[in-house]
Amino acid sequence: MSDTEPIPLLADLRSRSTRGLADSLGIRVIELSPERVVATMPVDQRTRQPFGILHGGASLALAETVASLGATANVDRGEFLAMGLEINANHLRAKSDGLVTATATPVHIGRTTHVWDVRIMDESDRLVCVSRCTLAIRPKA
Repeated sequence: MSDTEPIPLLADLRSRSTRGLADSLGIRVIELSPERVVATMPVDQRTRQPFGILHGGASLALAETVASLGATANVDRGEFLAMGLEINANHLRAKSDGLVTATATPVHIGRTTHVWDVRIMDESDRLVCVSRCTLAIRPKA
């Protein structure tokens, strides 16, 4: 994406950003740019595992959401799609309630792949999860 992309295109991306699973999990986008994406997710009955703590899968859904939005903000959305290719995570701290905040920043923005670093923090700025997400950039069919 060029630095001259009109703001309405990012506004359109933001309006689509929490449809589907993200909406079901309560994910809310706070910041969205080609250089950084920040979103929050509650730790509640939707995102906890059966033993009462944040589900690792919910953390991964949050991580892939912010990484995918960042990658999409960097491509011509009329021509290309960004889709998850690989994701990994280390769950470092249990969380049973409150809110987590994910911040995604690019590690690599290539022609056919993007790699994003995602850090999920609690309200006290303690690291809950670190993730790395690789996205494939493919032409629209």
